[in-house]
Amino acid sequence: MSLYSIYVLEYGYVPEYHKSGLIYGAHNEGYVKLPYCYAVIKGDGWAAMVDVGYNDADYGKYLGDLFNVKNWHSPRDVLAEIGLTPEDITAVFVTHAHFDHFGNVEAFPNATFYIQKKELQDWIWAMSLPDRMRWILHGIDSADILRGVQLARDKRLVVVDGPMENVFPGIDLHVAYDTHTFACMWVTVRNDGRPDSNDSWVLAGDLVYQFENLKGSSEQLKIDDMYLPVGLATGSQINLIMASETMMSQVGYEMRRVIPVHEERLNTAFPSRMNGLDLRISEICLASGAASLVEIEGGSSGKSFQ
Repeated sequence: MSLYSIYVLEYGYVPEYHKSGLIYGAHNEGYVKLPYCYAVIKGDGWAAMVDVGYNDADYGKYLGDLFNVKNWHSPRDVLAEIGLTPEDITAVFVTHAHFDHFGNVEAFPNATFYIQKKELQDWIWAMSLPDRMRWILHGIDSADILRGVQLARDKRLVVVDGPMENVFPGIDLHVAYDTHTFACMWVTVRNDGRPDSNDSWVLAGDLVYQFENLKGSSEQLKIDDMYLPVGLATGSQINLIMASETMMSQVGYEMRRVIPVHEERLNTAFPSRMNGLDLRISEICLASGAASLVEIEGGSSGKSFQ
């Protein structure tokens, strides 16, 4: 029995993004399309999200334009494609505080937000630093951090200090300190609800950008199956590799069960369709008895990159 359906919903994209930002050391290797997405975990009468995207207004719009994000659409428009509204979302797991993941909290009035303690407090520390150290705030909208503090004041923020098991049945939170950001969180869904699950999925946030981060290759080292950490990190590439190992171990090293939401090629691994907004919906798995909400693109079998 599967408890949840999981979807990755695209809400915008960067048409050409430096590959070196996605894969450490991939210099002069050109550009790739970078979808901006969030994930939905949908159960029986219950729905949660992993991240919330950003609001295309004020400084969020400035950052979106700076990164050349195109075809942005609101959560109301995007969620409607799977039969939900922002008001239906009761929980949001914030993987990290970059603007494209934490920049739209006001769109979800009924949600309780979960974020790592170190993630929130260290961004507050970074905001206090002199302007000459401003690079540390790359990708951060300071107003988002203040909105997080307001969520705490309104008793709608759960500050998580390390891993948390069964935050909801079969859903666990894990943390990778000093990696992509100060305390990046990933979400593990044990979809059969068992402690020793045989049906686990990892929603990796920005700890993984592309399939190659988990199954790369090196001609120099003559290795065809190795971790290549993401190119954007405020912390340690070694910590990123160790986090990759932990995530992979949680799914029995079945790579397709670690979901990189920024990966354009999710349609090669999962049933997907383009919606009426010209944005992709990928259906990662279905709860028992749930009907599919997508069609397989171009006859894709969903079995590449396993």
